[in-house]
Amino acid sequence: MPTTALAAKGDDLEELRADSKRANEWIVVKKDNLKNITTWAKREDGKNIRSFKIEMIAQADLETVARVHFDVENIKRWFWETKESRLLKKVSDKEYYYYQVFNAPLTIPDRDAIIRAQIEPFTAKRGYMAMKLSSMTEFMPEQPGKVRVAALNYYLKFTPIDKATTRIEVDGYVDPGGVTPAWAINFVQRTGPYTTMVGLARMLQLPYYREGKDALDFTYME
Repeated sequence: MPTTALAAKGDDLEELRADSKRANEWIVVKKDNLKNITTWAKREDGKNIRSFKIEMIAQADLETVARVHFDVENIKRWFWETKESRLLKKVSDKEYYYYQVFNAPLTIPDRDAIIRAQIEPFTAKRGYMAMKLSSMTEFMPEQPGKVRVAALNYYLKFTPIDKATTRIEVDGYVDPGGVTPAWAINFVQRTGPYTTMVGLARMLQLPYYREGKDALDFTYME
């Protein structure tokens, strides 16, 4: 996830200080009942950077959710501070690699990541579709002017509620690498997960995805 130079308000800093005393405990960061989005953060033992968790009730069916996530070239249209996203390699209909560049302010190099996506298709027995995203730092050489993300791990779970709604759950951890104070990264992570979900919700309403009839490049259901 990118690092952004932001000035924390007093109450935000107080929450971060309190967070340091509640290791291994999920703390609600934002609860938006109107948009049906809740985000949490947790500081785990041995880590300075917090993990995050998200839950959103999306107004879209499972296929629409899958179409948006599989459209790698357009991740930059909804994922927080993403300025570039492109497919690198299709391994199979359940695995692929893609490249993502995160915007950073002046004086701080942009971050980039090579991400391996592994898909667990929906089955009647499983009852949900899942995606595991993990950084593959050595997949290609470091790019000039960019700092490679040191670690990125997401687990996304998409559970159909009915024909019109899907529960989206995400657990994640990102270490952007480089030299940046952990408190600044953690402060940014307060806004990133929520803003990403707002962007995703917007994409899910586009006719291009909701009414798409083209065959998908990857399998979301078996």
